[in-house]
Amino acid sequence: MTETTTQAQPRDAQVALWMSTFAFTVCFAVWTIFSIIGVQIKRDLGLNDTQFGLLVGTPILTGSLVRLILGIWTDQYGGRIVYVGVMVSAAIATFLLTFAYDYPTFLLAALGVGIAGGSFAVGIAYVSRWFPKEKQGTALGIFGAGNVGAAVTKFLAPVIMVAFGWKMVAQLWALGLLVTAAVFWFTTRDDPQLAARRAAGIKPEPISALLEPLKNVQVWRFSLYYFFVFGAFVALALWLPRYVVDVYGFGIEAAGMIGAAYSVPASIFRAYGGMLSDRYGARRVMYWTFGVSVVVSFILSYPPTTYIVEGIQGPIQFRLETGVVPFIVLVFVLGFFMSLGKAAVYKHIPVYYSNRVGPVGGVVGLIGGLGGFVLPIVFGLMNDLTGIRQSCFMLLFAISAVALVWMHVAILQMERAAAAPTLEKLPALPEFEPIHGAAQVGALRGRAIEDWRPEDPQFWEQKGRAVARRNLWVSIPCLLLAFAVWMVWSVVVAKLPAVGFRFDTNQLFWLASLPGLTGATLRIFYSFMPPIFGGRLWTTISTWSLLLPAAGIGLAVQSTNTPYWIFLLLALMCGFGGGNFASSMANISFFFPKSEKGHALALNAGLGNLGVSVVQFVVPLVITAGVFGALGGAPQTAVQGGAETKLWLQNAGFIWVPFIAAAAFAAWFKMDDIASMKASFADQAVIFQRRHNWVMCWLYTGTFGSFIGYSAGFPLLARTQFPEVDALQYAFLGPLVGAVSRSLTGWVSDRWGGGRVTFWVFVAMAVGVYGVIHFVGIKDQPGAFWGFFASFLFLFFASGVGNASTFQMIPAIMGKDMARLMPNANPTERRVQAEKESAAIIGFTSAIAAYGAFFIPKSYGTAIELTGGPSAALWSFLVFYLTCIAITWAIYTRRGGLLYDVERRREPAAPATA
Repeated sequence: MTETTTQAQPRDAQVALWMSTFAFTVCFAVWTIFSIIGVQIKRDLGLNDTQFGLLVGTPILTGSLVRLILGIWTDQYGGRIVYVGVMVSAAIATFLLTFAYDYPTFLLAALGVGIAGGSFAVGIAYVSRWFPKEKQGTALGIFGAGNVGAAVTKFLAPVIMVAFGWKMVAQLWALGLLVTAAVFWFTTRDDPQLAARRAAGIKPEPISALLEPLKNVQVWRFSLYYFFVFGAFVALALWLPRYVVDVYGFGIEAAGMIGAAYSVPASIFRAYGGMLSDRYGARRVMYWTFGVSVVVSFILSYPPTTYIVEGIQGPIQFRLETGVVPFIVLVFVLGFFMSLGKAAVYKHIPVYYSNRVGPVGGVVGLIGGLGGFVLPIVFGLMNDLTGIRQSCFMLLFAISAVALVWMHVAILQMERAAAAPTLEKLPALPEFEPIHGAAQVGALRGRAIEDWRPEDPQFWEQKGRAVARRNLWVSIPCLLLAFAVWMVWSVVVAKLPAVGFRFDTNQLFWLASLPGLTGATLRIFYSFMPPIFGGRLWTTISTWSLLLPAAGIGLAVQSTNTPYWIFLLLALMCGFGGGNFASSMANISFFFPKSEKGHALALNAGLGNLGVSVVQFVVPLVITAGVFGALGGAPQTAVQGGAETKLWLQNAGFIWVPFIAAAAFAAWFKMDDIASMKASFADQAVIFQRRHNWVMCWLYTGTFGSFIGYSAGFPLLARTQFPEVDALQYAFLGPLVGAVSRSLTGWVSDRWGGGRVTFWVFVAMAVGVYGVIHFVGIKDQPGAFWGFFASFLFLFFASGVGNASTFQMIPAIMGKDMARLMPNANPTERRVQAEKESAAIIGFTSAIAAYGAFFIPKSYGTAIELTGGPSAALWSFLVFYLTCIAITWAIYTRRGGLLYDVERRREPAAPATA
């Protein structure tokens, strides 16, 4: 469709812009209403910080999640009618808020209030239709200045609330929305593009076509940028009144004014950011935004600290603390540059996605809005866990630093790709430039293997098998060490109370859970890394990264004065080890033919999984002796069974350091890259459109998610349920059984079919978890622990077999399905595409499944906290396994299922012979 914005009358465009901005201001005022009335509700209901964070964040959740669908509806049906519908719906919900009477009903009402936040996606798409590209930055900047609605709430709501109560605030804000909706409807017109489409009788595009741009990585990178510049803005707008009340002792009226001092510049200067983006370029504005944000958030994150320096003439004491005036100034600066960044991010969208502004702007706004929901909750959670009020700014520092680094690295990659032909001709070192000629070009650079044909029997026997096996046997110890570092907390946490750390049960379960959370999250990114950077380089880098948590643990556990937040940070960094699995499996899958892929992946994963058993066997041994002598530090005094003993708990981290270094060197010097493995994120992102990718995520969560979750949670669960038994000495047996069963049973799936094996695995796991439930219920009876332990061993064995069988299913599924997906491609093209998609799916499913390492231990802790025992969590696991049984049978193994013919008649699944 040709551009239609030139048909717009200047007067209609200006009316659309200013009415949309006014409407967005009112909607934003409603969207952030809980930042003020929530303070009074918190007092009335006696909420803690985490509950308060959830309450103020719930409207932000709704407003974020609806942005994508509202953006799509705006492209399909026009912004005018959708905008009015949003305002009317939010007005009704805001009025009904006054009838809430307890915490659950307030949360329910807050979900409805959040609809107002969806107005942003509608307004962005509607306003952009009225202006040409060279003016869209300014126009969208002016519209985005409607964020000032947060300041309106902070200026007016405290006064009204003090005089008439919080219910009057909600009623007046609801009335304002209704009036604004009426004025907007009668003063604006449909945008020119919609009017032209209706005049031509063209139907709206389907949702599938509108969502096509979402497979591009830049959409998600811009979502991260907006997560900070907008999500953090909303989070601080909600959090600052509470923050200044607690830190500086202000009343609610003064706190609202200080919050407004932040919100106003972070809103009205968005228009100025649009002008700067139009004039000087959005990239330059974004560099300034993230650079200044990193510096300011670092200063704000520094907690009040008293230093004592041993001087020549005695101790010298001084204190670093951010006073209220510097704080307000710094927050003003942060808000100002956030406002510039918001405009710069959205400057790009209508330029590059002129006919997809709704869905692209919607998803970017959705992720940004989710920041406004997630961050207040995390702020409250970090307060509860660390006891440091400034921890919220510590998190913002980390997010802004990641955004800055990612943006800069992406720009460098783009520039280097453009200059690649010239760079390839340069010498390795500038000293050789005078004598560098054509004969020397590329002579000193490592080359990827160009000719790789594992499905060719002759090539495989002569060359391929030796290369593949060498890479496999280097990959296995790297992965074993990654699992060891990932799961080291499962042992260390159980010993922390014995050496004097005063952490309660819930805090200990958090430490056991967090490595699983970060490991699973990192896997999502790691799974795409080998085809982008090369398996050799990425394996080396990811292995070196394990040094940070390993050495950090060794240092932190030597002093009981180490604050809890340090342990939280180290637990998060242990997730580096969890992320390595996705990249390792994706890398190894490229080296082997499909006939040996199941066995090779089972060996890589199974022997790598041995790291869990190794850590639970080795650590209890090495912490009983001074392995490193004076270099390792002094031992700690532990109290166990009423007797004192010496423990070198730091060895739990230090013991892995030399092995990590050796494995990283081996990866760099002994592994290879395959040229045909190279693929961008966009090439691999096609898996998100594959139904079987999501089905296998569910099934692999049932196998590997169970294995890693039970591994992380078993030691602590056994200690809480059977305190009279020293279960730590047996804990390594479960992961050992799971790892060995995985590595030794890959051939079963290769012979009988992964689908059939997976079906019976889930039947076995349902039986096993029922056994655990039974013995937990009779835990006071003699022998109950051994029944409990035997049931877990059975679960570990079944999960290990299932780990191998589910991964064997993936190449078979894609090989069979590729004939349907690529009907016009030749067999070789289908095989290559199936291998790329299988590798990406293997990595991605492992990422999703790894969340089991977080949710299973955390489920134990939550169930114990709420019900006094873990049975509620275990019953939920049983129900999950029943769904896995049903899904496996219905989609893959029943007569007519995708794998029925392949697994019973042994029809080849490879596209090359389909």
